[in-house]
Amino acid sequence: MEKDNEVTPVEADQIKRIVEAAIFAADAPLDRDALLMLFDEADRPDKAVLGKLLEELVEDYAERGVELREVASGFRFQARKEVGPWVSRLWQEKAPRYSRAILETLALMAYRQPITRGEIEEIRGVAVSTHIIKTLLERGWARVVGHRDVPGRPAMYATTRQFLDYFDLKSLEDLPSLAEIKDLDKLNQELALDDRPPEAAPAQDGDDESASGQEDTGEGSAPPVQTGFDGLVEEEPDIDESDLMDMDKVDALLAEFDSQYRKKPASPKEAIEADGETSTAGAEKDDE
Repeated sequence: MEKDNEVTPVEADQIKRIVEAAIFAADAPLDRDALLMLFDEADRPDKAVLGKLLEELVEDYAERGVELREVASGFRFQARKEVGPWVSRLWQEKAPRYSRAILETLALMAYRQPITRGEIEEIRGVAVSTHIIKTLLERGWARVVGHRDVPGRPAMYATTRQFLDYFDLKSLEDLPSLAEIKDLDKLNQELALDDRPPEAAPAQDGDDESASGQEDTGEGSAPPVQTGFDGLVEEEPDIDESDLMDMDKVDALLAEFDSQYRKKPASPKEAIEADGETSTAGAEKDDE
């Protein structure tokens, strides 16, 4: 018997409860396809009905301490930022703060991806330590998407879906514009860096940023859930300010670099698609 796309209020209410419970119980965001697969084919709602029910759930939690949020990987429940100062007391360990060198490198990967280590170094004006690249790769925020077709075939880096999920973004278009970010302290607040990084590997000899590339890891285990709290960001240890650049200088150098070396993409998403046609996927190589 052909299934009617229209569902009765009782059926819709039941589907809504099932979807709500599944998102709540899941240990990772659930996308629409995963939610539809919860139902037998005969009882499965169409995507339009599911979308409407998800919108209703978002409204249901509009005035609650938790919210239903869609990120790159799907839908998840998370605590609201305004209750962060209280919820954060569940974890006694000191929240980490990433160094400005790591933030600058991550920002360049996010806004100018795909980008090579050498291009990052040319824009920043200082060498990028192996530790910084390794930290971003191990954290799951960056990945190798190919190799530039130039001598040495340096690896090209781009951000990941995990990067979007962690920073509460649905897509790259949701990144704050560079015009809105005047310095890396504001960038830190925008991205709400509040989870614990992996154990840092010892910096290699000769890395120019071995001191500034280290992040404060504190003691104890990581909080089990990322909640995107601005209030969990702690003060950063003192570092050599002479080795750092504010975002105004970074933005100016980005424009100069783009005009001299390659055409500036219309968006980070288009940059990935354009380079995906000419780049070759492969294992990561150290492109010092």
